[in-house]
Amino acid sequence: MNTHEKSAVVAPRTDRRFFTGMAVAVAVSVFAGFAPTYYLKGLYGSPALSPLFHFHGMLFTSWILLLLTQTTLIAMKRTDVHRRLGVVGGLLAVAMLVVGTAVAVAAAKRDLQNPLPGFPPPLELLTTPLGALTMFAPLVAAGLYNRRRRDTHKRLMLLATISILGAALDRLLFPGGALAFLGVPLGPATFVGFAALFVVACFLYDLLTRGRVHPAFLWGGLYVIVWNYVTRAFVGGTAAWLAFATWLTR
Repeated sequence: MNTHEKSAVVAPRTDRRFFTGMAVAVAVSVFAGFAPTYYLKGLYGSPALSPLFHFHGMLFTSWILLLLTQTTLIAMKRTDVHRRLGVVGGLLAVAMLVVGTAVAVAAAKRDLQNPLPGFPPPLELLTTPLGALTMFAPLVAAGLYNRRRRDTHKRLMLLATISILGAALDRLLFPGGALAFLGVPLGPATFVGFAALFVVACFLYDLLTRGRVHPAFLWGGLYVIVWNYVTRAFVGGTAAWLAFATWLTR
């Protein structure tokens, strides 16, 4: 049996472990990031949230739980249930895009009235959530389109989830966050670099198990890293974006 044949034999088992492990890592990161302001807000005395923000939290939490469920179903070889839940995932993704956009705009309007000290101006900061949604949408669409190509499908869906981790991961680094003790300088490179660790883990996994990075991980991962940095570091300060953001928040 040659090397390629061996990798073909072990890949399904190692794939199940890796994708389930990544789903768990994503879920833990989201919980840790949003514990003070959402999941455990009662313990932290955080301000009350409007129904729209609660609905947003419920939708995005459902997506994380769905990812965890879907990877677990594949590990259990319950592909029949996995496929049926895929329809729910498509509908959930559409709802997330609509509600996520509404919440991003509502938060910008709120922060225009009461700017957060130490944070970028609200109109510039608006590029972060909207930039994440513009990564999430095409990756989910490509993942659903390639649902019969299992290796491509699962990689694109994992990357789609990684693309919306920014809000949770940012909160881990903010003053008062779980990782604030690291004392790293906060800025686009730091925030994007932290999120990029998930993408790098995907690259390393493919290199170690397959000898090359799968095209879905390679091009999708580069898209997540580059677009995340461009929207955070450059787009927010442009005249065109500020004019657009002003129109959105009227």
